[in-house]
Amino acid sequence: MESVAIFDSPGKGRGLKATKEFWAGDVIFSEPSLAAVVFDSLAERICHSCFRRQDKLQRCGQCKFAHYCDRTCQRAGWAEHKQECSAIKAFGKAPNESIRLVARIMWRLDKEGSVVSDMQLTTLDELEDHVDDMQEDELKEFKVDIHNFLDYWPRNSKQHTIDDISHIFGVVNCNGFTVSDQRGLQAVGVGLFPNLCLVNHDCWPNCTVILNHGKIELRSVGKISEGEELTVAYVDFLNLSEERQRLLKTQYFFDCTCEHCKDHIKDDLKLGGREVDGVKPSDEQVKEATDFCFQMLEKMDKARLNGDYHEVVKVCRECIEKTEPVLADTHIYLLRMWSTLSEVQAYLQYFNDAADYARKMVDGYVKLYHPNNAALGMAAMRAGVTHWQAGLIEVGHGMICKAYAILMVTHGPTHPITKDLEAMRMQTEMELRMFKQNEYVYHSMRDAALKNKPMTMMHQPESMEEGIKNLFHRRK
Repeated sequence: MESVAIFDSPGKGRGLKATKEFWAGDVIFSEPSLAAVVFDSLAERICHSCFRRQDKLQRCGQCKFAHYCDRTCQRAGWAEHKQECSAIKAFGKAPNESIRLVARIMWRLDKEGSVVSDMQLTTLDELEDHVDDMQEDELKEFKVDIHNFLDYWPRNSKQHTIDDISHIFGVVNCNGFTVSDQRGLQAVGVGLFPNLCLVNHDCWPNCTVILNHGKIELRSVGKISEGEELTVAYVDFLNLSEERQRLLKTQYFFDCTCEHCKDHIKDDLKLGGREVDGVKPSDEQVKEATDFCFQMLEKMDKARLNGDYHEVVKVCRECIEKTEPVLADTHIYLLRMWSTLSEVQAYLQYFNDAADYARKMVDGYVKLYHPNNAALGMAAMRAGVTHWQAGLIEVGHGMICKAYAILMVTHGPTHPITKDLEAMRMQTEMELRMFKQNEYVYHSMRDAALKNKPMTMMHQPESMEEGIKNLFHRRK
């Protein structure tokens, strides 16, 4: 691979650096998975070969577990599923996703050796497993998985030592990457990508990772100089510095010393008070509003989990009414309230309310995120569609154009989401011209278009940004 090179990154161990200059939107490298599996919870709703979501899937007649779009997908996935199929039948049931993924990895390594491609920069033996760093509870679950794996692993397959099996489980545990559905909107599985494992973390990274047509793409979000280290964010920057450091330590076993963590950059905005005409609320008022908002977030999450969306609206409104005059428009708890209320109100078809809260959310995100952050792009996309649904075509078109510019960098022109967004952009551009020519004709045609629903978001109020924020898979 000519565009990158392995090097010793100070304080981080091995890393990747650029061997040439890159600009925003450049694909630094792409990589297929060494192996990937569908999540346990979606095993009957996602094709186990192409990872597409389908209403009707054909079940494997042998193991009764794997599901496929059709015979074509079943044949395409047979090489990976053949040994798995026999193992599931002999075991009597399908084990959990971690065990299935480790088994698929080991079958492939047994067949093809430690290097399965000329583009592979590292072997799994060279990757850290961090087994010695695990907490007692996590280690207990880890040992249960290994015990169940030994029962699942066929006697006629190559036998491995406990240390070798434990190492693969450890590598998967801290290096798994989520696999998304065909549109890239929902995480549906987990896979292992060896080259990606070499890319170190930074809270304000110069790269982003996206899954596109079955391969991950490492894409530059800005100018990268030759020799510069390539970094991605393992956790969401919206978290406070202290929380990011805690997550990175507990999940990935290292202390983040990046500039944004050391200097607590933007933490003041994330828990700040609203300034009006040069006057700020007292620290006590901000703390009281923050604590109240936190309590209401717990109530909101509970109502949302129960599918009681009218209760979600009630809780959000109560919280926003009390805290919005006190908290800054970049306060992370208030942003969560706006985001959730926007999603739920759009689902309940109160589009004007949804558009108002979506716009506030995007305005806050702009002040916190990198200009080419994928979560910002997805939020702008949602806000644009919501404004379109509310009949606010000028703002809607502007938001969609903003989202398109960001996603062209983070996802690229061939990604299904970007293609959808391009169609939206063209449609709203056409409608905006019509609106400026004759508002009456525009609104008449818009009402007819809404009945056909050419632009819809998700069927349930689930955040698209969350899928972007949580690409690095960690077992809960």
